[in-house]
Amino acid sequence: MRRLMKHFLTVLCLLSFLHGGFLAAQSNPFQAGSILDRKDGKPRIICFGAHPDDAEIRAGGSAMLWGAAGCDVAFVSTTNGDIGHWREAGGPLAKRRYDEVQKAAEILGTQTSVWDIHDGELEVNLENRRRFIRAIRQWQADLVIAHRPNDYHPDHRYTGILMQDSAFMVGVPHLCPDVEPLKKSPVFMYSYDAFQNPPFRVDVAVALDDVIEKKLDALMVMESQFLEGGALGGLDPRTASNDPKVREELRAAARERYRKRFAGIADVARTKLIELYGQEAGSKVKYAEAFELCEYGRSSSMDKQTLSAEEIRFLFPFIRLP
Repeated sequence: MRRLMKHFLTVLCLLSFLHGGFLAAQSNPFQAGSILDRKDGKPRIICFGAHPDDAEIRAGGSAMLWGAAGCDVAFVSTTNGDIGHWREAGGPLAKRRYDEVQKAAEILGTQTSVWDIHDGELEVNLENRRRFIRAIRQWQADLVIAHRPNDYHPDHRYTGILMQDSAFMVGVPHLCPDVEPLKKSPVFMYSYDAFQNPPFRVDVAVALDDVIEKKLDALMVMESQFLEGGALGGLDPRTASNDPKVREELRAAARERYRKRFAGIADVARTKLIELYGQEAGSKVKYAEAFELCEYGRSSSMDKQTLSAEEIRFLFPFIRLP
């Protein structure tokens, strides 16, 4: 009987692992009830992405610039990415993507956590709102970034909505009373996308020319997504190849594709780059990331649609306003 029970427990644990409950993917640097030490005078930034690669794509370059300026940056994946591959799924994929995003974090200098929520199953509910509130409070965030809530992917949309739903509540003491509420509301922003209903408004643009190669390096270590094509990669038969030459060709193509993507953002954000960096420097920027201000949260502007020069200097200390 004892032997049968032992075998039963072993099988049960294995099934849990394969189903996607990869416990290591639940790793979170924010301990319940704790408030992390601040570096005097430096903003703290937390960026939520829906999957283990989204924050890295949308804010990885800025993260390196924040780090070089002495700021602490946290990236949070709100799902574990366990269906984000055309051939693999479940616990093994969650573990693979967790390992990949931690390699990217080493390059970018971020503290990166992955929540144990199934890919494609993020819901807007009270439990997940509390997750956001606790993470923002525990990080003592001055700036919070997430997707806009008008994105093609439901996990992206709901990440944006959950950020919005947390904006006021991070200061309410009797919600999530196990974590001290913030005394000052953060600034909330959206990371760039190209959707047109409504169009993205560039409120801050960050020049990436000095860090673009390292950002591309960080993306390329996430091979499940950028060499093997992620959830839809099976449409290209080369993504199944283990031939080193083929994989290097895929890597080079992905690197060039994303280089063009960040060049395109610089073109879209040209007016703002010139405004923030000056005519000469702003005109020459080749690669950029861009952010839109959410009207929830802190802003010294009366209309909540713009950041003051003082706020930009504090939140983006690597931007030297002309």
